[in-house]
Amino acid sequence: MKIVQCECGHNNPYGTQVCEICGNPFDENEQLLNMRYEGAARRSQTYNTTIVDKIWNFFSSVKVGIWLIVLVLLGSVLGTVLPQQQYILSNAPPETFYEEQYGWFGWLYYTLGFHELFKSWWFLLLLALLGLSLIVASLDRIIPLYRSLKKQRVTRNTSFLKRQRLFSASEVEHPEESIQSVKKQLEQKRYKVKEENGNVLAEKNRFSRWGPYVNHTGLVIVLFAAMLRFIPGMYVNETVSIREGEYMAIPGTNYEYYLENEEFSIEYYDPTDEKYEAALERINGLQAKTYQTDANLYRNIGSTIPGAQPELEFVKSGKIIVNEPFTFDSISLYQTGYGTEFYKMMFQLANKETGEQFGTVEVNLDNPQEVHDLGNGYKVKVLDYFPDFEMKEDGPATKSKFPNNPGIAFSMISPEHPEGEISFVAIRTNVELGDNDYKMEFISMLNRDVTQLTVKKDHTLWLIALGGFIFMIGLTQGMYWNHRRVWLQQVDGEVWIAAHTNRGWDGFQQEITQCIQDTKLSEPVDQDVTVKKSKESE
Repeated sequence: MKIVQCECGHNNPYGTQVCEICGNPFDENEQLLNMRYEGAARRSQTYNTTIVDKIWNFFSSVKVGIWLIVLVLLGSVLGTVLPQQQYILSNAPPETFYEEQYGWFGWLYYTLGFHELFKSWWFLLLLALLGLSLIVASLDRIIPLYRSLKKQRVTRNTSFLKRQRLFSASEVEHPEESIQSVKKQLEQKRYKVKEENGNVLAEKNRFSRWGPYVNHTGLVIVLFAAMLRFIPGMYVNETVSIREGEYMAIPGTNYEYYLENEEFSIEYYDPTDEKYEAALERINGLQAKTYQTDANLYRNIGSTIPGAQPELEFVKSGKIIVNEPFTFDSISLYQTGYGTEFYKMMFQLANKETGEQFGTVEVNLDNPQEVHDLGNGYKVKVLDYFPDFEMKEDGPATKSKFPNNPGIAFSMISPEHPEGEISFVAIRTNVELGDNDYKMEFISMLNRDVTQLTVKKDHTLWLIALGGFIFMIGLTQGMYWNHRRVWLQQVDGEVWIAAHTNRGWDGFQQEITQCIQDTKLSEPVDQDVTVKKSKESE
């Protein structure tokens, strides 16, 4: 590996612009020194031969990091154009929901996979690349910066001093006394002072230089936590519906826990109460005051293989009320909604001509009974059942497995027609195949309550909070403090003052002026302003 040897004898890494020990600049121009990274050798600006070097240089680029941030933001915007699949309240499958609700754009949105954008492989890859860019860019800068600041000596090369932004040279009768006077003033202002051969280096707030890298650390932790959310068992945020009296495996528990909706209850505002009467008249209807689910929690002590019959053991019972979740084993169940659904349909087999009735048929929409024997040679068979009926070009079909619009095909068997007559019945629909003598008359529909619960589990929240806290520490470091250094050095009978800070130059210059006011030392001049004025005059 190439090295750059300084006249002071120190061997610097190849690509170093300013000697790590004495500060001697290796370039020949007379411009002010760029002290952003102390003139240290950064790998990304030094090596570009191997594939590892090229990858490192690519991800250490600030432009690449900005473009990755832009791509992540654009992807996030795409994910909010239409609701993500997990927030769809409709029971319709996503492949039909998006097209029915949003037309060709919804179809395209679903086809491109934007309905689950934040779980897509390419979005996770963008997050990973952004995290990698932050890590590489930080290491590329913080390691040489730390090494240079750690190795710096009190006595610096004269070229280094003259090319600082704040600089002055003064002839005084007693230089040692002047330096000691300024040294005491700097110590009073909480500078950490080092002395070597009569020369002084005063420094404070070096920790502020690490602010951006602390920021990056916090962001990397947040990105890592966001990616952890897609690992099974780490994060759950799902909305589920449970019918009254039914059991359901709780999402995110790997079939270990089951929940029973023992009873759902709802309380409405009293329309006769004077406090609510005017408001209820405006909305023209009842308004729910509170609603809750009385739930029982069970643990599956049997097989947890999907589809296997669970062996349930009672754990505890509780009430799930709005803003009062039911919590267990790091999982919280929130009451987020309610509704009703069709449960049973009642029909009557009747003669079309005479109106004579031959018995009632009760169809359970969860599991329709295939044959209903009415006696005396009359039977009704359920040939087909469509929970969410719709008519397509190739015949009847169902949009979902939920009984939103049930349709049933019957075979009506009678002594006159032992082979049966076919009739299709749905809500406000009765279609007969042929000239039937019998018909299925719709009598009534039974409903039941369905509660909507949101299942939440988050093992990444503490990590996100930690990352955010670290980010705020770095932000505070960089915004409210700045790294200040003052060099006092005797050169050929003169006292040279050079100073540098990463920002806040006006306040820094005033601080130095206050420290030298009891001496005859000249106030340091802002050479950046002088250079600009000379260029403008030219």
